[in-house]
Amino acid sequence: MKLACTLPLLIGSLAVLSGCTTTNTNTKANASQAATTESSQTLVQLGPRPYYLINDMDAGTLKSTLQACETKLLAPSDFSIAHRGAPLQFPEHTRESYVAAARMGAGIIECDVAFTKDRELVCRHAQNDLHTTTNIVAVPELNAKCTQPFVPADSTTGIQAQAECRTSDITLAEFKSLRGKMDAFDPEATTPEAYLGGTADWRTDLYSTRGTLLSHRESIELFRELGVKFTPELKTPVVDMPFEGGYSQQGYSQQDYARQMINEYIEAGISPEDVWPQSFLLDDVIFWINQMPEFGRQAVFLDEKPNEPNNVSMAYMEDLARQGVPILAPALWKMLTLDDNQQIVPSEYAINAKAAGLNLIAWSVERSGPLNNGGGWYHQSITDAINNDGDTFTVIDVLAQDVGVIGIFSDWPATTTYYANCMGL
Repeated sequence: MKLACTLPLLIGSLAVLSGCTTTNTNTKANASQAATTESSQTLVQLGPRPYYLINDMDAGTLKSTLQACETKLLAPSDFSIAHRGAPLQFPEHTRESYVAAARMGAGIIECDVAFTKDRELVCRHAQNDLHTTTNIVAVPELNAKCTQPFVPADSTTGIQAQAECRTSDITLAEFKSLRGKMDAFDPEATTPEAYLGGTADWRTDLYSTRGTLLSHRESIELFRELGVKFTPELKTPVVDMPFEGGYSQQGYSQQDYARQMINEYIEAGISPEDVWPQSFLLDDVIFWINQMPEFGRQAVFLDEKPNEPNNVSMAYMEDLARQGVPILAPALWKMLTLDDNQQIVPSEYAINAKAAGLNLIAWSVERSGPLNNGGGWYHQSITDAINNDGDTFTVIDVLAQDVGVIGIFSDWPATTTYYANCMGL
């Protein structure tokens, strides 16, 4: 007999969780046990970014704490929520983006849900973003079906290139024939192919050569295979509801749409405990709470109202709680402010929401690109305290420890996964 421990395999930022068992190397039974242990290992791949961000942080206790976790064994975390997959580098809402997010340890992955002309649900950030997130304008027969087919820029008049292509313009089969790309466009384009460009210089087109689009049902199956949980967002339609689309005499109402999304989880046999349905429309959230209560228990109200007195008050938060809203998810800037010492602290919005008994989720870190110029829209309430990429971890820490959020959306889930593992979340 001997004590045989499989030590953690640390290659760069790759961490493999493995066990330590007493074995007899001369028996087939123990060899079989070792093989079983190996096959059940949890694998999380972070890549270099979290370590880059830590090195970029200002000196202090948080930096030292995070540095001390560099050899910690890693596991997926529900605190780490993938925002559209991993769109910092992969085309959003594609199979490739979702797989990358799961490999980075995101415990929950988002599929934004829109509907096609034949009323099938698909993963797309908005009903009218196909012209910026897919190659549709470069596919003549589908471009012709767009609400606004591609129109080239005209340098003599100063008119920029135009297009608007909606999921409701095409069928599911046509949607599936498209290729996902980074969300961008070139307003000066004179050809459809050039219009597909415009990717921000802090993102990349390296992984845009294959962006596999998915129906909502396909995303459910993929996420189940990846071992992650679900946070579908019902996207607000840009078409008039009820929606007929020229293929049916029956109206397609907002409640039918909201029910259809949940029904696809029921049909797939997914436990309500593993689903966090979201919407920017409070009526959708209340519908799930009252009409589909098993799924309404984790319904998420995405709040984008400006931080005006009526929208941050205790009365506002208590009214949401009275209506049964369990989780409130605002943009991260709404929950943060600066104190007299220019330190990031919880805002009145966050304080009142917690006092009213609402759980909070933040969106979205790593959405704004480099933070050395103040952090852009997502950090607008704390701009004066943001001056380097490492401040990403400072923001995450305040949201987690001081605001008390239960999860954070990220465009690159590895960063939030690292923090969650380091802090035991």
